[in-house]
Amino acid sequence: MKLIHLSDLHLDKRVNEFSMLEDQQYILTEILQIIDREKPDGVMIAGDVYDKSVPSAEAVALLDDFLVRLAKRDLQVFLISGNHDSPERMAFGGRLMAQSGVHLAPVYDGKVSPSTLTDEYGPVNLYLLPFLKPAHVRRCFPEREILTYTDALAAAIEAMGVDTAQRNVLVTHQFVTGAARCDSEEISVGGTDNVDVSVFEPFDYVALGHIHGPQQVGRETVRYCGTPLKYSFSEAKHQKSVTVVELGEKGAVSVRTVPLTPMRDLAELRGTYEELTFRGFYQGTSYPRDYVHITLTDEEDIPDAVSKLRIIYPNLMKLDYDNKRTRAGIILEGAEDQQRSPLELLEEFYEKQNGQPMGEEQRAFAKSLMERIWEEDEA
Repeated sequence: MKLIHLSDLHLDKRVNEFSMLEDQQYILTEILQIIDREKPDGVMIAGDVYDKSVPSAEAVALLDDFLVRLAKRDLQVFLISGNHDSPERMAFGGRLMAQSGVHLAPVYDGKVSPSTLTDEYGPVNLYLLPFLKPAHVRRCFPEREILTYTDALAAAIEAMGVDTAQRNVLVTHQFVTGAARCDSEEISVGGTDNVDVSVFEPFDYVALGHIHGPQQVGRETVRYCGTPLKYSFSEAKHQKSVTVVELGEKGAVSVRTVPLTPMRDLAELRGTYEELTFRGFYQGTSYPRDYVHITLTDEEDIPDAVSKLRIIYPNLMKLDYDNKRTRAGIILEGAEDQQRSPLELLEEFYEKQNGQPMGEEQRAFAKSLMERIWEEDEA
């Protein structure tokens, strides 16, 4: 049994205000070409299909086209919602689409029934578990204490009644403890969304979504396939890929990746303005096509640097400086005495930020503004 594992398409994503729709259309076509070569029995899409819970018409049209092209290839498609998706919108029309081999995870109600594929070794049961928070699971099992994400996933999986004598695959979208994160991911404060990998013990393979860098967690068969495109410069050195999973008899699972080549890559360049303009003009690089983050090391700011550099690097996304001035930037620390008044704290903040104390006129204005706000709140 051969399965393709995808996730985190983030259709309609904007990176530094650049729309990625054209790049996404290109990479989905490349994925279809890989599917044609690999000839899998099924394709798993592990959530965050869209970048927003209310996607644009263009993003919906792009997904519709991709699913139609998959359905024409005589394979089964298994798709769940992630934390960026609306589970209700993603589940709409699911029973009708299943007739075309596209299986959409319904809104979670405490019950998850598997879809079953069969090969020469017998059945493979695929369970679709969309992104869940403890509150989603708690209302389905009010008698059970569910405080953490691990509690929630453990309860949801236990309720599935998985037959561990058979081959079982789970498609889900969570942050598993130990996975390495990227800047483009939505991070929960304090790591409260962590799920312990032990909850996935009943499954021969776990197709994870949510983390943008391809990686295994705990064991080779608990895996994030990563995004098909780079969505932040923290991912610039990633090799994006499609994950291919092959299940033989019970206990025999092999995992490999097929690299993806984007229409435009993400590149980080560093140097003086003169060095980077020389490189762009004379060295025949691919940077006129790629998305670029430039860090200038000139001690003086270059007037209108972004506009000038975009003549050479038209897809310049981000410009920074690294010089004596930026390295000597003032670091603001929290106030030591939390019992001081809001005005005293503001005065301290102002002095640290501006390098000089607040003047009497400024202090009087700040005090009157605070008093007016408090009076309005009390009214």
